[in-house]
Amino acid sequence: MSTIANAVVALVALLHLYFLVLEMFLWDKPAGLRAFGQTLEAARASKVLAANQGLYNGFLAAGLIWGLILGAEGFGVKVFFLSCVLIAGLYGAATASRKILFVQALPAAVGLALVLLA
Repeated sequence: MSTIANAVVALVALLHLYFLVLEMFLWDKPAGLRAFGQTLEAARASKVLAANQGLYNGFLAAGLIWGLILGAEGFGVKVFFLSCVLIAGLYGAATASRKILFVQALPAAVGLALVLLA
């Protein structure tokens, strides 16, 4: 069970690294515009905010990777960072886009449940 839990934690970390790249480097490029469904004008106006958000996603990924590197001793670290991702995903789904519930919150909830059960 812990192997599956760690695989899901790694998947959530990779998702957040992908979000970092999209928000920090591709926000106003075609891939970023498609991913977030916005115009070039809107993306240019919000580029600095998106980069900041991307940095936070990088911190979440780093925390999850740290928890994985710690092995069994990383239980608390994984629980903390998965909880942060879950809360951020729920807030994003409530305030920005329902899609965030499935892309961010659901994987974090599954990972959290698996880590707690492992």
